[in-house]
Amino acid sequence: MKLYNYCRSSASYRVRIGLSLKGLTFEYVPVHLIKNGGEQHAEPHIRRNRMAQVPVLEWDEGGKTMELTQSVAILEYLDERHPEPPFFPRDPLARAAVRRSVEIVNSGIQPLQNLHLMAEIKRLGGDDRAFARAANERGLAALEHEAANGGGAFSVGDSLTLADIFLVPQMYSARRLGVDLTPYPKIVRIDERLTQMPAIAAAHPDRQPDAQ
Repeated sequence: MKLYNYCRSSASYRVRIGLSLKGLTFEYVPVHLIKNGGEQHAEPHIRRNRMAQVPVLEWDEGGKTMELTQSVAILEYLDERHPEPPFFPRDPLARAAVRRSVEIVNSGIQPLQNLHLMAEIKRLGGDDRAFARAANERGLAALEHEAANGGGAFSVGDSLTLADIFLVPQMYSARRLGVDLTPYPKIVRIDERLTQMPAIAAAHPDRQPDAQ
C-alpha cells in the first residue's frame, strides 16, 4: 500500500493512526500542501483525487491499482478488511455515538480550519486563525460533552474506537492554533492516554519523513 499524505494534514494523520493500529505497513508518499503552490494541485495528484486533497490510499488488487480517498471511507474500509482491532463497538447505539463524535470533527471542525478556507478568509480581510480557533472551541465543547456523558476510558466507552482516531489529530490542530484546552479536561485526558500508545505515537506529524 501507498499513502499519499502530508505530515500535518489532520485527515492524513487519522489514516496513519488507523494503519498503525491495524499493524499494516505502507509506503509513505509525501504531498506538500504549501510548497510549490501546493503539490496537491499538480496533475499527477489530481488524477488520484479530483478534490486535490490528501490522503489517498493506493494498493494493488488482482493486478489492478485501487485508490481510495476521504479519511472516513478509508478507515471504514480498513476496518472491514482487517477487523482486528475493531474501530467500532458491537452495540448499535454505541456505534452511532462513535459516528456522532467522528462527524463533529469531520464536518463540524476540520473543514473550518482547512487551509483553503483559511486562505480565503485572510484574502477577504478576516482573521483566519481566530475563525479556526472559534470552530475548534465550539466542536471541542461538543466532544467534551459527549465524552463526559457517554465516555469511559476513551471517547465512547472503555475501548478505543474511530472517535479516538479522529480526536487525536484534532487536539494536535487545536494546540497549533493556540486553543485554550482548559475547558475540556475529559478529552485532554483521553488524548494524553491515546498519544502514549506506541501505534498512535508513531503516526505523529513530527515523526514523519516530511516533518519540518
